[in-house]
Amino acid sequence: MCRATDDPGGPLADRPAINAEIRSKEVRLVGPEGKQVGVVPLKIAIDAAEELGMDLVEVAPNASPPVAKVMDYGKHQYEQERAEREQRKQQKGGGQKSIRLRPKIDDHDFETKVRHARQFLEDGHSVRVQIMFRRRELRRPEMGARVLDRFAEEISDVANVDSRSQMEGRFITMTFSPKSKKERQQQGQQQE
Repeated sequence: MCRATDDPGGPLADRPAINAEIRSKEVRLVGPEGKQVGVVPLKIAIDAAEELGMDLVEVAPNASPPVAKVMDYGKHQYEQERAEREQRKQQKGGGQKSIRLRPKIDDHDFETKVRHARQFLEDGHSVRVQIMFRRRELRRPEMGARVLDRFAEEISDVANVDSRSQMEGRFITMTFSPKSKKERQQQGQQQE
């Protein structure tokens, strides 16, 4: 059969030895259902695997003799990749997203930034909001503080304020973290 040996999928060191790649005279054979057959010559093990339309895969090369299992290697590889994809999908967003505003931001632009922050928070990211001042705006930091307060109020249903800095150079910064589902439910019950 030798389907898996024709696989161009990466260097041999990244995957186990398959069929004719196995370099041992004898192997401890494990059947497709996981039942041990015993120690058999390599040629007989390969013939048995081909008879079933499967591959012989070396699963424990350091054992004495090496352990080889009869399996459909392509299917096994696919299932492993699918499990890894699913595991990555289950991981939380982590990381931090950044949003910059100006003290004289227009209402529509403000609403767009709030929508983006809301989406980031729902995806599990923390959000850092910075108010950036230019020239004469530096004389009126209270304008930026009002914008930040308004921003915090808009997303208070999905976020907690982690930190708020005073004026640092040309920026005022506020950091938000997503609320847990439990916190959201409690807040919803209090509003009713």
